[in-house]
Amino acid sequence: MNGAQSLIRTLVDAGVDVCFTNPGTSEMHFVAALDTVPEMRGVLGLAEGVVTGAADGYARIADRPAATLLHLGPGLANGMANLHNARRAHTPMVNIVGDHATYHKQYDALLESDIDAVAGTLNGWVRRSGSAAEVGADAAAAAAAAREAPGRIATLILPADVSWGEGGQVGTPAPSGRPGAAADGAVASAAELLRGGEPVALLIGGQACREDGLRAAAAIGAATGAKVFAETFPRRIERGAGLPNVERLGYLAEQVTYQLDGVKHLVLAGARSPVSFFAYPGKASDLVPEGAAVHPLAGVEQDVVAALTELAAKVAPDTEPPLAQAQRPELPSGELTPQNWADVIGALLPEGAIISDEANTSGLLVPAATAGAPRHDVLTLTGGAIGQGMPVATGAAVAAPDRPVINLQADGSALYTVSALWTQARENLNVTTVLLNNRAYAILRMELQRVGAESSGPKANELFDLSRPDLDFVRIAEGMGVPASRAGTAEELAEQFSRALAEPGPHLIDALVPPLL
Repeated sequence: MNGAQSLIRTLVDAGVDVCFTNPGTSEMHFVAALDTVPEMRGVLGLAEGVVTGAADGYARIADRPAATLLHLGPGLANGMANLHNARRAHTPMVNIVGDHATYHKQYDALLESDIDAVAGTLNGWVRRSGSAAEVGADAAAAAAAAREAPGRIATLILPADVSWGEGGQVGTPAPSGRPGAAADGAVASAAELLRGGEPVALLIGGQACREDGLRAAAAIGAATGAKVFAETFPRRIERGAGLPNVERLGYLAEQVTYQLDGVKHLVLAGARSPVSFFAYPGKASDLVPEGAAVHPLAGVEQDVVAALTELAAKVAPDTEPPLAQAQRPELPSGELTPQNWADVIGALLPEGAIISDEANTSGLLVPAATAGAPRHDVLTLTGGAIGQGMPVATGAAVAAPDRPVINLQADGSALYTVSALWTQARENLNVTTVLLNNRAYAILRMELQRVGAESSGPKANELFDLSRPDLDFVRIAEGMGVPASRAGTAEELAEQFSRALAEPGPHLIDALVPPLL
């Protein structure tokens, strides 16, 4: 057994049995070893940003890590944007990054780089394997580290000679630490606040955005009058009829200021204290209302659901949480608008859908349109680095092949990782991409105004315009093996969306939506 074989066998034994990859020369023995461990599924992506984003989407739905296989430092660097998003989502992931053979590094070959330093920026777990005999134990440690609450990125650097070297030994799966309990007195203190009569807001995130946490938080709000919000970009939030409809904090600072107006106490349950997405001249970065106090109930590394459940038992023992009723928008008609396309999705969203949401400015009205739709999951842009939507949808479909995956995708962001469509076609994944095509970086137009930049001239506007030349997403998708169509009216979108959901495999709908701004 060589090092690569022992590594893959160890990962499979530890429950990591999917590897998204874009390999190179230094990883060839790992690639060859896949045929000796048939339980490991290899999924090819054409760019590392697709690979890392797909691993993120997989783990958010499967609740366990996937592996990635990346080609040296540049391969890791190419995948960093979606690794950033995964880090902010606390996604468990095992990166295997190939490196030059140990004796070859001294020659500073063209692809030589400081992989350890780059991986270290992810604030996760990093180790470099030193021999074939050790790599199995290293892989077991990586899988355990990835699962450490609340989930993190583990990077194992695999020199080529460690991979091909004989003497590999399968590592024993290592236990991962469970989430810690909330700090002593945190639940009692929060209960006292909620009974104290001053306005309180409860901000939830992480695991609290799943059913048990949502129910506990909504019951607390109903019993005490506290406002309940979810973090702006949750890694995964469960929504739909029969679940509490918990409002997310807004993207814009002005929205958050309105939502938290009058609050004297902010209780955090698996979420960070809110700050402005960017700095703006003359505006505050800290979005906690002036004079309000912030009270941690449980952090992301703690059992936030248990803390909320205990808090609900203290302040809302006989209160049932308010639940969203089954309700859908009427199917609209006429030319597509920023509102009516969302109503089409809300009217037709299937039971058990997974939404990968990177609609950006075009998607502001989607939460309202889908609140009473059948139960579904929403995966959001956790780190703000665009190009996540298509890869995350790809990974989610690998994790849940029997569930429909809906990718609500802005046109500008799509272009960062559009090759994910090829992987969807290759793997015959059940992903329907609704491509919101407003021919612009509309969000940047908005930000130009918000930062107070005094420019609306032709040179500035040219940098936000995607219409010269127009992008033909139908032909792009078809060129990658994905059936595609174009919709300009609500009727066309409804017909094409229904047809795509009814047929197996991936589809793309190029929805011509005017800019919101």
